[in-house]
Amino acid sequence: MITFHGLVAGEKVNLGPRWISDVTKLNDKAITLLRGKNIAYLSTLNADGSPHTTPVWVETDGKHVLINTKIGRVKERNVARDARVAVAVHDAADPYSWFSMDGKVVKTITGKKATDHIDELSYKYTGSKRYQGPPGEKRVILVIEPTRIRERM
Repeated sequence: MITFHGLVAGEKVNLGPRWISDVTKLNDKAITLLRGKNIAYLSTLNADGSPHTTPVWVETDGKHVLINTKIGRVKERNVARDARVAVAVHDAADPYSWFSMDGKVVKTITGKKATDHIDELSYKYTGSKRYQGPPGEKRVILVIEPTRIRERM
């Protein structure tokens, strides 16, 4: 008999009331996950319609999800063509506590704000006050508005 965390294979699990809700506004728990030191996964659409998913550093302004990337990367080119995205993030301390969302990139921010933002993310995730990417790298912040949120927290 195979067990996983005390459960027998094939056994039904009652996940209780924490399982899923559909909303379009970030709640306090989602904001806490986004502001924590948790890696997110960003999915964009390639030109042929196939998904492109990458792990990313993430932040929020309380209303939008903020993702910083290098100008010219596949994800940046994809959202310039099709603003629809999906983002998923789980709690690093509890992978069964997560949220995912569909959304759209409603704004991009470049220049000094984007450079300062990647430095803030670098400090959050690595403890280094300066991002260690190549000098002169041009950055962009993808400002993502949720259109549907699913969660288990």
